[in-house]
Amino acid sequence: MFKYIFALFILLPLAELYLLIEVGSGIGGFSTIALCLLTAAIGGMLVRLQGLQTLTEAKQLMDAGQPPAEQMIHGIMIAASGIMLFLPGFITDVIGFMLLIPLFRKIIGRWFFGSMVIQQGRKNETVIEAEVVHPEKHNLP
Repeated sequence: MFKYIFALFILLPLAELYLLIEVGSGIGGFSTIALCLLTAAIGGMLVRLQGLQTLTEAKQLMDAGQPPAEQMIHGIMIAASGIMLFLPGFITDVIGFMLLIPLFRKIIGRWFFGSMVIQQGRKNETVIEAEVVHPEKHNLP
């Protein structure tokens, strides 16, 4: 697992740099920088809107007495999207914008957390009541 993450930290910046150079040679350096700033600004606004919407949904679920597990996973992916969109480069921008699509987030969430069982409220609970008896208080042997 760590070798894949290490490869990602080496290969992704190299691919980003290559793509930035190619785009810059095609449309110019200033235009490339402006495009990177524009995607960061648009992405920041979308992250803010979707983050607030997810937070509102989570609050509504908590008010109804249900755990907001899915909204928490969406929130993590929206935060990751924000990080990706603020990093300079087009590959990270594409990944960041894809993470802003709710259907894509749902698919990714199922892929990463598919083996986890997320319960929306507990059913068929068994409650066992007990009382702690201290021997010294009740003169027990």
